[in-house]
Amino acid sequence: MSTETPVAAPVANRIPTERTHHDDTVIDEYAWLANKEDPATIAYLTAENDHTDAVTAPLAALRETLFGETKDRTQETDLSVPARKGGYWYYTRTVEGQQYGIQCRRPVADGETEPPATGDGAPLDGEEILLDGNQLAQGQDFFALGTFDVSPDGRWLAYSTDFAGDERFTLRVKDLQTGEVLADEVPDTFYGSAWSGDGSTLFYLTVDEAWRPNQVWRHTVGAAAADDVVVYQEDDERFWVGVELTRSEKFIVIDSHSKVTSEVRVIPASNPTGEPAVIAPRRQGIEYSIEHHGHRFLVLHNDGAEDFALAYTSADSPGDWVPMIDHQPGTRLESVDAFANHLVVSLRNEGLTGLRVLTAGSTDSYDIDFPEPIYSVGLDGNPEYQTDTVRLRYTSLVTPDSVYDYDLVTRAMVLRKRKPVLGDFDPAAYEQHRVWALADDGTRVPVSLVARAGTPRDGSAPCVLYGYGSYEASMDPWFSIPRLSLLDRGVIFAVAHVRGGGELGRHWYEEGKMLAKKNTFTDFVAVARHLVKSDWTSTDKLVARGGSAGGLLMGAVANLAPDAFAGIVAQVPFVDALNSILDPSLPLTVTEWEEWGNPLADPEVYAYMKSYTPYENVAAVDYPAILAVTSLNDTRVLYHEPAKWIARLRAVAPGGSYLLKTEMGAGHGGPSGRYDSWREEAFVNAWTLDRFGLSA
Repeated sequence: MSTETPVAAPVANRIPTERTHHDDTVIDEYAWLANKEDPATIAYLTAENDHTDAVTAPLAALRETLFGETKDRTQETDLSVPARKGGYWYYTRTVEGQQYGIQCRRPVADGETEPPATGDGAPLDGEEILLDGNQLAQGQDFFALGTFDVSPDGRWLAYSTDFAGDERFTLRVKDLQTGEVLADEVPDTFYGSAWSGDGSTLFYLTVDEAWRPNQVWRHTVGAAAADDVVVYQEDDERFWVGVELTRSEKFIVIDSHSKVTSEVRVIPASNPTGEPAVIAPRRQGIEYSIEHHGHRFLVLHNDGAEDFALAYTSADSPGDWVPMIDHQPGTRLESVDAFANHLVVSLRNEGLTGLRVLTAGSTDSYDIDFPEPIYSVGLDGNPEYQTDTVRLRYTSLVTPDSVYDYDLVTRAMVLRKRKPVLGDFDPAAYEQHRVWALADDGTRVPVSLVARAGTPRDGSAPCVLYGYGSYEASMDPWFSIPRLSLLDRGVIFAVAHVRGGGELGRHWYEEGKMLAKKNTFTDFVAVARHLVKSDWTSTDKLVARGGSAGGLLMGAVANLAPDAFAGIVAQVPFVDALNSILDPSLPLTVTEWEEWGNPLADPEVYAYMKSYTPYENVAAVDYPAILAVTSLNDTRVLYHEPAKWIARLRAVAPGGSYLLKTEMGAGHGGPSGRYDSWREEAFVNAWTLDRFGLSA
């Protein structure tokens, strides 16, 4: 294979640093790489990038081909389906050759009830550009929006920008009548904002030194930021806060949430200087969220209901919770959206997402049917409260992202747009499957697969196996244009729905966290073995891929079953988990203790985490080829985790192919522009195809 060309790899300095916890002393020779300000650290990361560039240079033509295939299949000049809010249609445009979206609106014409046709993506007549990401990003290597929030009266736009990738945003307010950006900007804010009902007041969030959103602020439009007032401060370091305006525009909601406990406060949107009122005091282990609906707050909760139940309480004087949908084990209620005459509950059952409709004032309900055996469906933004039509998003492994409008009264569903895939794409040329693997403890683990029709089932087909398995996040089927380049070359793409995710309900999550975390890893290995045993692929043609907490999964299975894979791609990987969770000064550590356990306080947790953390368990064995991709400004999984991991792999298990690629000007999500992200995907896919001998 081309990447086997011998090129000398960087050798990281070994500078012993001692760590002692629970009478266990560990020498960490690469801890120095955590010092981002040390020129030696930057020099080492740069040397690793140069090494990766040299080793993968023979793949340059393939990368360009893959990038070109993505570009050629994408309608670059395009326009999202407009969504109505008040007197405007809101939408986003993209323009060929430009990296970022353009946020726009157009007035609703007299008698207009249908969204305007998007056609070839050209600007709509009467269009007003609210924000052009391409103009904001000029001269910047990175650009991301944190908040984009139009006031209820349509007068003001609150937006925030990040030009480093560290998710520290500067908040600004734009007058949409004059186009003027006001002088009252606020640095170092977090995602999320909420307007008062009259648009005079804006609520926003800031973070503490550990990058935990802990304060809600109130800002008066036109006033100096120095006059802003803290409305709520969360002092418990396990909790973080969020803020939003209800769809009804009647209440500002302040949500304070740890991994397992929540507490919600509300402020009348008509009285933004009022004191926040608690809906229900926090109780350890009880999670709830609210949605305003007329005279009541809807309460989605897990009090005596592992997979959650729906209730309501008075909006005037919140108290007891009156049941609406009882708990049904195995049917996980995930959210509720309230409209004037209907409620829509988002749920999942048997590994599939679904939507349940309830008519206001009635106990009747029904679930919306969808045709494919494997799919993902969910509500879109739906900003209007007074409506009987809701916007849905639907996709599958073979069906491009699709936007539907669904009539809650007539039950008619209208396809508004399906993401164009240019060229000769035909969904019928691909097939998707749901199979089940058997874990070591007898648990059945679902697996979703997609392949080009006719791909052989004799073990000869290469396969990419993707996994995540943390935070109750479900890896529901999704369509990908870049993935077509793999499928068309005979590659199978599979998703292992391992424990720690939420695919099969809350118990699926509980069985893959804390002191049950190893189930996540053994499930993934069981899926890999099953795919080989069932002749979907073979061990020498199987590449594993995951990112963030899924990168922890990648590092863990590399140690657990290095013989099971031909290659491993770990993106922004959480591979030094124990060291990070031991340091409460790092971003997010304390809030993570209810996910992983607290190794500082509990010797059992310490020993358990030490037994699986990838960095702690590198051994002198033959590892598969490993590609680690990270970002220097990542505040979620710090860059030094994969840097240390690769350094230790080279020292302890020499002879393997270990590559580290660091984006020097990006954050957790990697490059921000769409063309840059396509090139990043082409880089990973070219390396993957090379593992399969398909780089020619």
